[in-house]
Amino acid sequence: MPQSFTCLHYHLVFSTRGREPTITPDLRPRVWDYLGGLVRGVGGIPLGVGGTADHVHLLVTLRQQPAVADVLRHLKAVSSGWVHQTFPAAGGFWWQTGYGAFTVGHSGVAAVRAYIADQEAHHRSRTFQNEYRAILTDHGIEWDERYVWD
Repeated sequence: MPQSFTCLHYHLVFSTRGREPTITPDLRPRVWDYLGGLVRGVGGIPLGVGGTADHVHLLVTLRQQPAVADVLRHLKAVSSGWVHQTFPAAGGFWWQTGYGAFTVGHSGVAAVRAYIADQEAHHRSRTFQNEYRAILTDHGIEWDERYVWD
């Protein structure tokens, strides 16, 4: 084939270090918008960004290059630096080391987008840890609890 075609949707999830509630309500829309801009900056399309005080979910469409790991490293490093520079009072803000990156079929995009949009209500009755465990289980990923949290 002379051309390559991709349709790569990802549900990306990462937490603040130690799941500290450092993403305050007034900071959230700014951080979510900034993360969306970073996704666009690497040639991706942000389809949904949301979360709570201690974590973020992104639904993104990415190109085959750069690699997902490189995109996540960029998102976390640049957004963390931006928060520290723009909001000096948020000095305790850091992202955790790891992340989750899960593929989403084209037919599942609307459901994941709705899930991300409903994060505030969703977390009134479920912790991030329980949510993340469920996502791992739903994707058939085996994990060792000792190495999931930092």
